[in-house]
Amino acid sequence: VQLQASGGGLVRAGDSLTLSCATSGRTFSNYAMGWFRQAPGQERKFVAAISWSGGSTFYADSVKGRFTISRNNNKNTVYLQMNSLLPEDTAVYYCAASRAHMTTNAADFGSWGQGTQVTVSS
Repeated sequence: VQLQASGGGLVRAGDSLTLSCATSGRTFSNYAMGWFRQAPGQERKFVAAISWSGGSTFYADSVKGRFTISRNNNKNTVYLQMNSLLPEDTAVYYCAASRAHMTTNAADFGSWGQGTQVTVSS
């Protein structure tokens, strides 16, 4: 499956931003989807994941209550709604697809998008 992330940008602390990840090539509803992020000089970290049907979601503690992952299987797209953004949310955000029903382990995600930059100023 091919993934194309979009929606990043420069925002101020407290603002909101929605990332999108459009997919193509395979049956989207057969993939768990995840968002990861990588800040400069740091390892890529898990942000959020959603199961095949969207009935199950999981979040990193650092974003719980502020970010929401969702998916539209008719549009083959997964979203990450980010509210109350903080400067420490600044990173390149990657979407990824896994054949697992639900996982948060980066090693289980076999397909990755190119990343979209999110910069939060204080």
